[in-house]
Amino acid sequence: MRITILFVTSILFSTMIQAQTAGVPVTQITQPDSSIKFAVKASVSIEGTFDKWDATLTFATTDPTTGVLDVKIQADSVNTGSGMKDGKLKGKDFFDSKQDPYITFKSTKVVQTAPTTFEVDGNFTIRGVTRPEKLTLTVSGEGTGAGTIAGTMAFDRKDYGMNSGIPFIKIADRVEVSVDLKVKRVSGPPLAFKPQA
Repeated sequence: MRITILFVTSILFSTMIQAQTAGVPVTQITQPDSSIKFAVKASVSIEGTFDKWDATLTFATTDPTTGVLDVKIQADSVNTGSGMKDGKLKGKDFFDSKQDPYITFKSTKVVQTAPTTFEVDGNFTIRGVTRPEKLTLTVSGEGTGAGTIAGTMAFDRKDYGMNSGIPFIKIADRVEVSVDLKVKRVSGPPLAFKPQA
């Protein structure tokens, strides 16, 4: 009897979950076609990409402003094309990847600023320090079931304890992160973008 009740309860629960998510767009970010890069002005070019990361984009309704973007980057996957620069960036003066292996961004608020642009507030964490930052995004491919989310976020490295430099290289404090994410809708209805006046 108890097994039967548990079985019926599990069926009802899963049915409720399906009903709740039936009207929600479900998306997938395709990593092979996407990238997360960074650049900082310096006397010697310092820019690169991260080779290992995960990202999800979930929605509560068809309203794109209900979206939650969650990005998790493996700090030691930094790739500038230079072993010397990579080693310095992974070290204690910069990413400190052994102590804090992940760089993360999780959105807390999404505001549509134009038909295809959004401002995304979120919590950015690097070196174990979390601060609010803003990501500015442009969306393309509306209505096709697949598209691109591209944008930038700038932060001051010294706000996160990256106060050191690299010998013989002058480095600016401002770091710019750029994302180029290929997204496809795998189920559910399309997003309902609101036209802006």
